Amino acid sequence: MNTRLTVPMNNQESTVLGLKPFIHIDTLIKSVLPAANRMIICRGETVYYYKDDVRQCFLLLQGSVALHRRGDGIVLNSESAPFILGVSSQFSSEHLYVRALETAEIARVPLETFNQIVSQQDLWEHFAKLLIYTASRVYEHCAQISQMSAYDIIRFQLVELMQEPDAIRKNTTAAAYIKSRTYLSRSGIMRILAELRTGKYITMARGVLLDIHHLPRKY
Repeated sequence: MNTRLTVPMNNQESTVLGLKPFIHIDTLIKSVLPAANRMIICRGETVYYYKDDVRQCFLLLQGSVALHRRGDGIVLNSESAPFILGVSSQFSSEHLYVRALETAEIARVPLETFNQIVSQQDLWEHFAKLLIYTASRVYEHCAQISQMSAYDIIRFQLVELMQEPDAIRKNTTAAAYIKSRTYLSRSGIMRILAELRTGKYITMARGVLLDIHHLPRKY
């Protein structure tokens, strides 16, 4: 059972990410896993929510993935194991797809089967905790991005990046991470990152974020 606690980083940490309901997610995965088919997906590999016209969901057992929107490829959310994808958007999944951020193990199960297990085993409280967390993560991301200045957006994304697993953070440049999740231009992102690095607010090497020392509220 994963009982990790997220430690605040100078009060800059995503409040929702620190409240991930590990116990509830693990309970759901343990209950559904016997009915699922395990598979390994490599970094960059994409999986979709439909297989042979049957709506699927995915149990993320190991690794990390990102949820993308079709068309522009924008990243709506990213999660590390344990997690369950495809159960909070049951009526609107055709415009979404999942991409592995590193080699990951997932288990595929028909959405109808997942719902039946939740009902039969009375897992509604665990399911509700997962839904609340998932909706809050997406809302936090969208609200922050739509209301902030370019610097505020980059500041928020840097904090998000710093909380990613090392396997992702050390293999993804800060500029690429921010660009995939926002509509900011690459040149604008690079300019602000360079200024933050020159001001010794962050430490980077070959574009990879190594540390955040202090990010000023305004810049």
